[in-house]
Amino acid sequence: MTLPQQIVSRLRDFGLVVSDTPIEATRLTGGVSSDIWKVVAGDRVFCVKRAMAQLAVKEEWFAPVERNRYERLWYETVAARVPGVAPRVLAYDDDAMFFVMDWLDPDDHRLWKSELMAGRVDVAFAAEVGRALVAIHASTAGDAEIADLFPTGDLFEALRLDPYLRATGRRHPTLAERLNELADRTASTGVALVHGDVSPKNIMIGPAGRPVFLDAECGWYGDPAFDLAFCLNHLLLKCLAAPAAGRELMAAFDRMGEAYRAGVTWEPVADLEARTANLLPALLLARVDGKSPVEYVTDDTARDRVRRVASPLVAEPPAALEAIRVAWARETGLT
Repeated sequence: MTLPQQIVSRLRDFGLVVSDTPIEATRLTGGVSSDIWKVVAGDRVFCVKRAMAQLAVKEEWFAPVERNRYERLWYETVAARVPGVAPRVLAYDDDAMFFVMDWLDPDDHRLWKSELMAGRVDVAFAAEVGRALVAIHASTAGDAEIADLFPTGDLFEALRLDPYLRATGRRHPTLAERLNELADRTASTGVALVHGDVSPKNIMIGPAGRPVFLDAECGWYGDPAFDLAFCLNHLLLKCLAAPAAGRELMAAFDRMGEAYRAGVTWEPVADLEARTANLLPALLLARVDGKSPVEYVTDDTARDRVRRVASPLVAEPPAALEAIRVAWARETGLT
């Protein structure tokens, strides 16, 4: 797909492209929810992102394109509160639903998911992710002005609570009541600015070894426990994709959780951890039986391992992350 002429015209309006400068646009692949281009215009390189109405997943899944505006606002808000952990926004057009941001050169920005899938687990970096994430939450907790910027409960329902929790309940009728209660509670918990997709595929390892968070389309003023649970979930699942690095991944799980908990200032840490521990097994199950299953858990044996751990923990949710860690380590032989 070439860069649409409407976007080209607006780039010239923004002053990012001189009128007679040739433009080279490369569509980037790998995402399921947006059109993304790397644009080279003279000596300038930047990234253009435009939301898609229909997500590129197996099941039918539509989401409002207005999420593009809130992703841009998430970057701007976080860049002001916790400098260095979000890309810089260069320009935007909320009518056309696209924005322009810095291009993060892969020569000095490595994708955390690629590192983990290759079995290269930097436990110290996992702790940095925990510290950066809790800094975002702490800096925005209880801020009514930021809450007003993100009236995105319906978007979060469409992008996260329904496709992950409620859809999983439809496939597991005996757990449906519990999963719907969990979704309802999460929807009604407005505490801090949430990213909503804190996955290793959306985290770059910056040149100073600091995380940079991408793809904030699910930006929402809600429950920070969702972000923590969402990321810890991926560290557990990666044990199935990179079993030789399983012990290091479990150590990364521990260090990220410890670093995050150490920065919780807005509520008792035990309350935050309990909500995280409730969400985590539900998200585990969702990544094999929800609308957006992870692409690397591909066989029934592996899916059943996830179900054996997650289902009883959804039915009788734990109050601490250690219970989930122990159950997962027992199932995967990482005790």
